[in-house]
Amino acid sequence: MEGTENARITIFAGHFGSGKTNLAINYALWLKERYEEVLLCDLDIVNPYFRTADARDKLQKKGVELISSRFANTNVDAPALPAETRQIFDRPDAVSVVDLGGDDRGALALGRYAKPLREGNEYEMLLVVNPYRPLTGTKDDLDEIVHEIEAASRIAFTGIVNNANLGPETTLGDIEDCLSFIRESSQRLKLPLKMTSIRRALLAEKGEELQRIHQMGEVFPIDLFEKSSWKL
Repeated sequence: MEGTENARITIFAGHFGSGKTNLAINYALWLKERYEEVLLCDLDIVNPYFRTADARDKLQKKGVELISSRFANTNVDAPALPAETRQIFDRPDAVSVVDLGGDDRGALALGRYAKPLREGNEYEMLLVVNPYRPLTGTKDDLDEIVHEIEAASRIAFTGIVNNANLGPETTLGDIEDCLSFIRESSQRLKLPLKMTSIRRALLAEKGEELQRIHQMGEVFPIDLFEKSSWKL
C-alpha cells in the first residue's frame, strides 16, 4: 500500500470490534509476499473474543512469526506483555505488524516503546475505522478514541484505514455509504486515508460503486478470518 509498505513497523489501532485484528493478519500475510522476515505482534493483552493467536498455525505455515501473550486463548484474563515484543526493535531486518488492543491497556503497553518508535521514525500507526460498530460511528466517538489511544501510547496516529463492513453480508453499497464520514474524519483529524479494505469476493463485482470507492484511494483486498476458520 502506498505510504505504508515502506514503514518497518505498522500499528493497527482502533476500538474493539473495528476489525483491526483481521486487518493485521491480512496485512502481515501481504507483507510476507514481499519481505523475508515478517513479525506480527499481538498487543491485545487482555483476552478478547478473536485475536491473532487464533491464527497461529496458519501464520506459521506462511512463515509469519507471531509474538503474543502466553495467556492467549487461556482462561486467564490478565494483562501480559510478551517479552519478545522487543524483537520488533532488535531485528532491524524484519518488518513488523502490531495489533494494538482496543482499550487503554493495550495502548499503555505500546507506550513503553514510544521513545524508540519516535526516534526511529520507521512506523505508521493507523486508525482502523468501522462506522458500523458502536462507539466509532460519530465525530465525537472517533475523536475520543483518537485522544485516548494517543495519550496512552504517547504515539501519534499517521493515517486512517477505512474498514467499513458488516461482516460476510457487506455489500459495496455499505462501504460506499460510509465514504463521506471517512472523508470528513480524515480531513478533520488531518490524517490521510491510507487504504480501504474490501473483501476479495466484492472486488470481482463491476460497477460505479467500486469505481467511486477506488477514487477515494488505495483498496486493500482482505479475507475474513474467524476463529473457526483457522482450524483448517
